[in-house]
Amino acid sequence: MQIKQLGLAAALLLLAACGDSSTATTDSSAAAIPPPPPPVIAEDGEWTPLFNGNDLTGWHTYGKEGVGAAWKVKHGEIYLDVANKDGWQAEGGGDIVTDEAYGNYELELEWKIGECGNSGIIYNIVEKADYPYPWLTGPEMQVLDNTCHPDAKIVTHRAGDLYDFISVKEENVRPAGEWNQVRLVVTDGRVEHWLNGQKQVEYVNKGPEWEAMIDDSKFKDYDSFGMSTSGKISLQDHGDAVWFRNIRIRELGAE
Repeated sequence: MQIKQLGLAAALLLLAACGDSSTATTDSSAAAIPPPPPPVIAEDGEWTPLFNGNDLTGWHTYGKEGVGAAWKVKHGEIYLDVANKDGWQAEGGGDIVTDEAYGNYELELEWKIGECGNSGIIYNIVEKADYPYPWLTGPEMQVLDNTCHPDAKIVTHRAGDLYDFISVKEENVRPAGEWNQVRLVVTDGRVEHWLNGQKQVEYVNKGPEWEAMIDDSKFKDYDSFGMSTSGKISLQDHGDAVWFRNIRIRELGAE
């Protein structure tokens, strides 16, 4: 009888030990699996000036070395002197572009236009000998005196517009001779035009929707137009007096 009781006690101890071992194994396995890390969101980069306020370091005339004499710097502003013309542009002018290409960024600057003037901010430019002008590859944020330039009669050619594509939501451009603030947000997939604190234009910049927009525009015959979501940035010489200042850029963070 005593032997049976001891045997039963031993069996119960063995079962208890097996139970403890199973529990320990389960606990150890659970502890070995770490929780998933939180998503990493990159911070936006630091602001970098694209214009130092003194000279045109970091810029050149499109397709050339250096900058023509018509582009001048005075009082911390870039100014296009159009006293002498060479066709539809200034003599010694031409569109100027950044030395560097940029992608996934936010650009800020200020512009003012002369009376009845026309200019533009062109971006995502591919600078190659095959393309003699920046607008053959890059979309444009229009710079215009809406009161008297002939382009103002065309709905998608007015100040702040995505030129020849999308008009601003609400006109808020200031008169010729007054400064306007621009914020341009460019990513691989989306672009925003901001003018004087208001988001005026937003669009996708790649894929079937964008390609259909191009096919319905004046750029439909230019195979490379709008095909890059990054590139150089240009200030346009359209033969009219224009000023730019406080030009800066920063890289945007991404999830």
